[in-house]
Amino acid sequence: MSDLLVAQGLTKQYGKKIALNNFDIKIPEGSIYGLLGPNGAGKTTFLRIINQITAPDQGTVTISGKPLDKSIIPLVGYMPEERGLYNNMKIGEQALYFAKLKGLSNVDAHKKTKYWFEKLGIDEWWNKKLTELSKGMGQKVQFVITVLHDPELLIFDEPFSGFDPVNAQIIANEIMELRDKGTTIIFSTHRMESVEEMCDHIALINHSNKVLDGEINQVRHQFKSGKFLAEIQLDSEMNWNQFQSNYSVEIHPNKTNLVKFSIEKPDHLQPNELLHQISQLGQVSVFKEAIPSMNEVFLKAVSQSQPTNSSK
Repeated sequence: MSDLLVAQGLTKQYGKKIALNNFDIKIPEGSIYGLLGPNGAGKTTFLRIINQITAPDQGTVTISGKPLDKSIIPLVGYMPEERGLYNNMKIGEQALYFAKLKGLSNVDAHKKTKYWFEKLGIDEWWNKKLTELSKGMGQKVQFVITVLHDPELLIFDEPFSGFDPVNAQIIANEIMELRDKGTTIIFSTHRMESVEEMCDHIALINHSNKVLDGEINQVRHQFKSGKFLAEIQLDSEMNWNQFQSNYSVEIHPNKTNLVKFSIEKPDHLQPNELLHQISQLGQVSVFKEAIPSMNEVFLKAVSQSQPTNSSK
């Protein structure tokens, strides 16, 4: 798989504040790439550089092998966290206006806008103004304006803000469908459940530096703690008490004699050997390695990357 976007050595400073520090990233073509980090980490600065809203002090960015310039603008669709629609302009007219700004002809602009309005069930809003719509309805319009010119690269910054769960899932499905059709997507969010559901790769930025990056399952496996999760239907309370005295066990809330617990695998045991030991206690219904969630990875990685000291 080739890389659609390659950034090398990006550095951006505002006064004494370093927003990005020698930042490198490669975003594979046809993937959803999660851009994660606490507030103020440097994510928005990176997105603004890609969109040529600001320029780096050092470093380069290429998209489809081309350096950033005016010719790149039609290749990119950007849905910022702070939306940019006109309150008193009719929704249909706005969509056509932005489509033409991205290089579509009048015919193609009408065709694409009509397609997306019908697909998302908002065709009845054509003559409404933004002030007549709820925040979630406005979000749908912003999504359409972002994608209707079929850009090679889509950038979504907190795209689910303002959506109820049903509409958030509708937009998530549309984003994943665009990925499946070959569009490359940068996805910046604090919703870790969305990251797990949607992203193929992630990068975590903290204090202007890239802390980690990689394929999402590989990243989660990097943070494994050696714990396993198990559920057993106990045959013997005596055997269970003996087992607890030999191993580090954390019991989870249970019902009747079905016991749910976490166990740290001793270094000298293979997983199959541990499973054999557990099976002596009764009927095993669950035995699996505890792979940390992206929320757990996020919290641990951010904690580990805090600066040891800071100047005031």
